Amino acid sequence: KDPMGSKGARLSAEISLAGRYVVLVPDTETLGVSRRLPDDERTRLREIGQRLRPGGYGLIIRTAAKGVGEPELADDIERLVETWHDISEKAKDSQPPSLIYAEPELVLRAVRDLLTDDVERVIIDDEDVYRQVRDYVVNVTPSLMERMEHYQGHEPLFDEYHVNEQIRKGLERRVGLPSGGHLVIDRTEAMTIIDVNTGRFVGKSNLEETVVKTNLEAANEVAKQLRLRDIGGIIVIDFIDMLLERNREELVREFRAALARDKTRTQVYGVSELGLVQMTRKRVSEGLLEAFSEVCPQCEGRGIILMDVEA
Repeated sequence: KDPMGSKGARLSAEISLAGRYVVLVPDTETLGVSRRLPDDERTRLREIGQRLRPGGYGLIIRTAAKGVGEPELADDIERLVETWHDISEKAKDSQPPSLIYAEPELVLRAVRDLLTDDVERVIIDDEDVYRQVRDYVVNVTPSLMERMEHYQGHEPLFDEYHVNEQIRKGLERRVGLPSGGHLVIDRTEAMTIIDVNTGRFVGKSNLEETVVKTNLEAANEVAKQLRLRDIGGIIVIDFIDMLLERNREELVREFRAALARDKTRTQVYGVSELGLVQMTRKRVSEGLLEAFSEVCPQCEGRGIILMDVEA
């Protein structure tokens, strides 16, 4: 893993090669299937994996393999085994230190890891990059080629699709909700805290209905913001207090359903006695805030200006 904050990079002695549908792990006998898949699909893929796993190699079948047939999985495994053979041969003829193998460039890794059936379009404005992606998709998943689009508009691509605007919104501390409530998102060294407020929304009937409506909106927005900002680690959400137990249960169900769309592993621990929802989200990279900011040298990230106590 890359270094994050005060934590250094983490390395593993277990070599693995990631493909479109599987991860190949040489010199092991393991067989794993993504836990994000339904039980019946995991069973199907595990049976295929048992038939296809080459001797002396472990396999981890990825979420992208959902609905994929045995021939496609076999092709992916064959490509990875050939890559490992090439690496092994190159290692024999190389003198350390030397580079034996490198992961594909970022754009190809993004297509490999993120291009799934629920992606409607991949829009690319650079002709050379478009050709690279097109060649990769044609070789690996030709059925998705129709979703590739070479953008040739006059406006910059990020301006045309308001990407820069969304990045700016993703860096703001306050996030509005449709009914008029809002979230306040604060990051600390130990965890991320998200506060839910009704704001100007007071509803048209009783207070409990107002609170439930705001909390359900907040549950979906929190799940969205965690993905957009790539927030990981321990997360505590302070939803607005609700009197009825059935409403608290509905909130947790709604929140878990919203998080199910997240490709990163999450775990929700329910509502505590203080009305807080505690959860974890796997930390896989720097978040959006860290990528687009640096710590203020004046306050060292505390967000305050200390008074001169000796004055």
